[in-house]
Amino acid sequence: MVTQLALHGALIDAFNWVLFALWAVIVLFNLFALVDCAFRRGDAFPAAGKQTKPFWVVILAVPLALDYFFARSVFSFIVILGLVATTTYVVDVRPAVRAATPPRRGGGRGKGDNHMGPYGPW
Repeated sequence: MVTQLALHGALIDAFNWVLFALWAVIVLFNLFALVDCAFRRGDAFPAAGKQTKPFWVVILAVPLALDYFFARSVFSFIVILGLVATTTYVVDVRPAVRAATPPRRGGGRGKGDNHMGPYGPW
């Protein structure tokens, strides 16, 4: 009987750790989207046909703050709404804004076709 209770307690603890890890991944995903949005150019959002940058910063910041400070459950309505907003930004808005933004001088990371050295092409 005692070992069954100990096993039951251990399973509940493991499940709670899994839920906490899932909550942490969701919060980090929200944080990634917020930081990405904050560093994008403001004029690229309307150029891509999306809402303005301040709109998306607020839409991403409010759920992140609420998730971090108040919602400690993955199944919370606040967490689910924040996850929907963050997923919408990452899947729909971010690619459109990236496409509307001109590439940086010197190319980007990992392109492979850009042979620029510190003093010019090679």
